[in-house]
Amino acid sequence: MVNSQTSPSRWLLPVLLTVQFLVSLDMSVVNVALPDIGTGLGFDAGALAWVVNAYALTFGGLLMLGGRLADVAGRRRVLVVGFVVFGLASLVGGLAQAPGQLIAARAVQGVGAALLSPVALALITVNFPAGAARSRALGLWGAAGAAGGAVGVLAGGLLTDWFGWRAVMLVNVPVVLAVLAVVRPGVPADDRRASGSRPRLDALGALLVTAGTSLLVLGLMRTGTHGWTAWGTGGVLGAGVVLLAVFAVVETRVRQPLLRLGLLTRGPVLAANVFALLMSAGQFAAFYFTSLYMQQVLGYGPTAAGSAFLPFCVGVVAGSVIAARTVGRFGAGALLLVGGLLGAAGIAWFAAAVAVDGGFLLSVLGPSAVASVGIGMCFVPLGTAATEGVAPEDTGMASGLLNSARQVGGAVGLGVLVTVAANAGGDGAQGAEGLVDGYAAAYWVAAGLLAAAALAAGALHGKGPLPAETPAGEKDSRNSGERVDPGASRSTQG
Repeated sequence: MVNSQTSPSRWLLPVLLTVQFLVSLDMSVVNVALPDIGTGLGFDAGALAWVVNAYALTFGGLLMLGGRLADVAGRRRVLVVGFVVFGLASLVGGLAQAPGQLIAARAVQGVGAALLSPVALALITVNFPAGAARSRALGLWGAAGAAGGAVGVLAGGLLTDWFGWRAVMLVNVPVVLAVLAVVRPGVPADDRRASGSRPRLDALGALLVTAGTSLLVLGLMRTGTHGWTAWGTGGVLGAGVVLLAVFAVVETRVRQPLLRLGLLTRGPVLAANVFALLMSAGQFAAFYFTSLYMQQVLGYGPTAAGSAFLPFCVGVVAGSVIAARTVGRFGAGALLLVGGLLGAAGIAWFAAAVAVDGGFLLSVLGPSAVASVGIGMCFVPLGTAATEGVAPEDTGMASGLLNSARQVGGAVGLGVLVTVAANAGGDGAQGAEGLVDGYAAAYWVAAGLLAAAALAAGALHGKGPLPAETPAGEKDSRNSGERVDPGASRSTQG
């Protein structure tokens, strides 16, 4: 899988960490600037949410396609195109003169992010040898994503206060230009001689999974404003589910599918994606409610609330370091189990400590420290398990699958837990007490989701592979008269 003749360039890891930091940063950096954006461009209240939603919709909907394009067109080429698209969209958004222009720019930013995010994980997998080097790279990759999300809240407030809302878009441009200058010398071109012929793009599969995932994410976004029972919400969600079901059927019938469903017959790959789906569902919503709690109950301003998330970044880095040093000894499955349970304990602490008269140390810092270390411990084994036993030409596919699981999981969790909080807290009609009751209920459910993720990963990761996939049109040794040694299969497929 890795070219053992050369070592990664010193620029490769900084480029890939910048990718993960940027795409996470832009999920949150505009949130604090929304009031100024609305005033500056004349947004109405309903349209303003699409400054956030447009990015999330295209990012989540196109991740599978972006991952496979990296396999088909070449990882460095897709990385360059992704940076160019992301940078140009940031420039156009920063210069926007009307609401529609900014929303369109944010949607195109999401397209660039969907090209960048899966290729970063794929490049780590194929360029860093298994062991300490890859564990360290995966740990830093996970920490960069967490740091981007947390720093985005703080940076959004500071940039808006000092330079105006346009700065939250324009700040990406010099970063992209600097990275593009080192992509060619720093990122190796794909070695097609080692991986065989270039795979083809499954156009029908790409259309179905993009449309299905986009409708699913759109339907989940609607739950916050229209509720789960609204006809339009159910129709959009139902259409998304149907398209994804058709996609699954199509993928079993094409020679070179966008997603080899057989990847999920590998215990580690299945464990990683189930874990990512459930963990993201709990984690994203938990930190959403923490931000609301600090601002709506404790009275923090945007900059103070963003600063309060910085210890979480430190905890994630600490957890990643622990995982990088111990994954070889204990294995990915054990670290997912321990890290997930520790993260669940931290979020349960949030649930127990949230109060109208709560303080920073016990209600925010303490639970953040526990949860962040646990979650940080999961990034190294998650990236390792998601690509374990995957052929080099399919690493983009596996990376796109993992990132899609994370994005969809986050959207599902937020949609569900916003409803849980509203029901438990009486939609805020009871004032701060009602808000706290709602947040506590959502935290408990989020903690349960992380615990379920940990237990599922612990059970699935050590599971031997199910009957191995055979891509359509390829020879199946089970029907060829060749004897297959089950023990050998286990050792090679993980």
